[in-house]
Amino acid sequence: MRRVDWNDLDEAGRREALARPPQASAADTRDGVRRILAIVRADGDHALLAFTRRYDGCELASIAVGEEEFEAAEASLDDALRSAIREAAARIEAFHRATMPQPVRLETAPGVVCERVSRPIARVGLYVPAGGAPLPSTALMLGVPARIAGCREIVLCTPARPDGRCDPAVLVAARLCGITRVFKLGGAQAIAAMAYGTESVPRCDKLFGPGNVWVTEAKLQVAAEPGGPAVDMPAGPSEVLVIADAEADPRFVASDLLAQAEHGEDSQVVLVSPDEAIVDAVVAEVERQCALLPRAEVAARALAHARFLLVDSLEDAAAASNLYAPEHLILNVREPRTLLESIESAGSVFLGAYTPESVGDYCSGTNHVLPTYGHARAWSGLSVASFVKQVTVQELTPDGLRAIGPCAMTLARAERLDAHARAVGVRLDVLETAP
Repeated sequence: MRRVDWNDLDEAGRREALARPPQASAADTRDGVRRILAIVRADGDHALLAFTRRYDGCELASIAVGEEEFEAAEASLDDALRSAIREAAARIEAFHRATMPQPVRLETAPGVVCERVSRPIARVGLYVPAGGAPLPSTALMLGVPARIAGCREIVLCTPARPDGRCDPAVLVAARLCGITRVFKLGGAQAIAAMAYGTESVPRCDKLFGPGNVWVTEAKLQVAAEPGGPAVDMPAGPSEVLVIADAEADPRFVASDLLAQAEHGEDSQVVLVSPDEAIVDAVVAEVERQCALLPRAEVAARALAHARFLLVDSLEDAAAASNLYAPEHLILNVREPRTLLESIESAGSVFLGAYTPESVGDYCSGTNHVLPTYGHARAWSGLSVASFVKQVTVQELTPDGLRAIGPCAMTLARAERLDAHARAVGVRLDVLETAP
């Protein structure tokens, strides 16, 4: 853990203090992903089975999850987990339905009607990782808005366990979202399968979901190809920034930092505070709580590049946060809504002492698929809007064309696009001679 006095730093020093930890060799990752994509594209299911054997350590007769496995998954879950999945899904659905894009219809001039309507993306591919642990919550975060959007076909890929089966909680969550096409695929090969299509896996129009650097690189590469699928957002390792004032409970702050640190050794946690005593207390509390965690070694490696920033004021804290643009931002201060007004860039914000980031990960109702690695400066988290296309519509009456046609013709001629002007003019000529 590195403690930094923010006000002793110049602009370059501040950027360095907030720099994300380095990821794996970009060149090695790019080349490795490129090879996997090419092999899957050429060999289809045969390549997928071979990669599953190599990377997931299991021999599969089929990469598709069958009805028997769905039923076995449902039967194997204990009542508490099954209930929690349903409870979380209900809140996620309620929030996402309330925030879905609404149609717009406006008369911009007499006889000129402009509209915007939504149309679902026809076929979407969802990726649910299972590296350190299974993630049924991610299946809900992806599947619920896809279903609300009305996507005609939803495909989900998630890695198989060594026994050749997928995690039962992931399968139960998927089925709850109405997803029946699930494939036992992980890593860059799963992205390749959904991007190109194989004998078993249909080609998808847009790909969604978090993953490691190989998954992220695969999404970037297939999206850059001519005719390749769209992707949800650029992403990196999980991260949290906590702003804490003198009234914050160090136990709460430390637990929030560790909740992100346990994701993986490349996760980043940042504390920003104007109170030196709080910084000292949180450092001590992090060390105490970390020793109690089952994933203490993973968290400790992440904490090696943690940052604890001492600033002069909460205004400076907000400025530092905006520069970092965190995936998760916790405002553990006395008046969090007042400070929220100063926040410009964050994937998701958690207000007050009793709003841990964990509830957003699972069951508050918002989405946990969020931009990381500073991309929150320009990108938003996943929503129903991510699964639809916004289509504009316009309709003119003859009087409407008479009203705005000359404007269009003038602008078209200024741009030397005479055919554009003529497409309007020929209609106006007909209207002038009409009885």
